Amino acid sequence: MKAIAIVPGTTDVSLIDVQEPQLSAPDEVKIRMWQVGICGTDREEVSGGRADAPEGQQKLIIGHEMFGQVVEVGSAVTKVKEGDFGVFMVRRGCNQCEACRNGRSDMCFTGNYTERGIKGADGYQAEFVVDKEQYLVKVLPELKNIGVLTEPMSVAAKAIDESLIIQQARFRDFDKTENWLQGKKALIAGIGPIGLMAAFALRLRGAEVIGMDIVDENTLRPSILKQLGGKYLDGRKTKTTDIDEVCGEADFIFEATGIAKLQIQLLDALAINGIYVATGIPAGDRPISVEAATVMQQLVLKNQVLLGSVNASIHHYEMAVGDLAASLEKWPDAINAIITEKVPFKDFDRALHQHNEDEIKVVVEWQ
Repeated sequence: MKAIAIVPGTTDVSLIDVQEPQLSAPDEVKIRMWQVGICGTDREEVSGGRADAPEGQQKLIIGHEMFGQVVEVGSAVTKVKEGDFGVFMVRRGCNQCEACRNGRSDMCFTGNYTERGIKGADGYQAEFVVDKEQYLVKVLPELKNIGVLTEPMSVAAKAIDESLIIQQARFRDFDKTENWLQGKKALIAGIGPIGLMAAFALRLRGAEVIGMDIVDENTLRPSILKQLGGKYLDGRKTKTTDIDEVCGEADFIFEATGIAKLQIQLLDALAINGIYVATGIPAGDRPISVEAATVMQQLVLKNQVLLGSVNASIHHYEMAVGDLAASLEKWPDAINAIITEKVPFKDFDRALHQHNEDEIKVVVEWQ
């Protein structure tokens, strides 16, 4: 079968022939790939950035945002049958720590996990994949055109879910609402794919959403945000330290930029008792100047929470499927507009290296 692979640490990326995987255990599922999303991690990998091939191999099959159709199941599989649609998770646990032994590899204590298409395990940019049923989430047929968005939506779902759990625990004596976000002001920094997934999820939970980026207001991403009832803030026209004066303080901040200086500055916009979740991973090692005393005074005196969140559990993948279904019902045009280009797998180089001005999510098609 065909697959897209890299030599980690180089810019060598190619379409290769590899042996088609077969079921080898009763709890395994074989999927024919339909689509695989391209994200910043993929582009970092093909530029020679962080990536690790499976042990004993020189090449790594890339791709971690997958969606496909079941073609074969083992005798012990009960979650899906042939013809169903589904996605496999990205991360596999270390089997050494309590988090991984309890199905929460996203919270691994050792760092010895593997990630398909990223770290020590082949990914999904291939015609077929096989994996364990425990890592599979079923996707409804009506979501087949946007099912490939499950993985990025799961990142937003985890960040929001953990934030709600923390806030509900903190306010249990005087605010027992199950949905703390209802009516709260939420600021999203960076309305790329992850940020827009957060916008859908936050609007579904009743939050007032403000999305900040550095693109023109009449372009696609702000347009999608407005279709959800959100507001757009041009970061080129408003200083980060002035956000609270322009829009008011935010009860919840969702950061999806990966720009270290901005990540710190955003704390200035956080309200009393607010929570800030960072999902972007800064690149490079350039030092930045931070008014540490001011930042720490604010965190302490305003009872604020700063949370980092990465990856997602099977529960958050399931939440993501639910959020995609609800978004499709409520804002069908907006959620479908997230996928801005579909590229045949033979044109993979274009998908990995070319960026259109209005690009949000590019997917490689395998079917």
